Amino acid sequence: MPKLPGINHLRAIKAFEKVGFQIIRQGKHICMSNGDRVIVIPRANPINAYTMAGIINY
Repeated sequence: MPKLPGINHLRAIKAFEKVGFQIIRQGKHICMSNGDRVIVIPRANPINAYTMAGIINY
């Protein structure tokens, strides 16, 4: 099975901002909220594809 490519954390932040999330806290991880949900994005380059799938499905 081929390895899945990751995504840059800055690109992930921009994608989540387009769907209504806002940054509420920054540090080693970036916390974003849309009012109902809070997601945590690690500052890793690249973010593993399986980690991103977990963030999206949460």
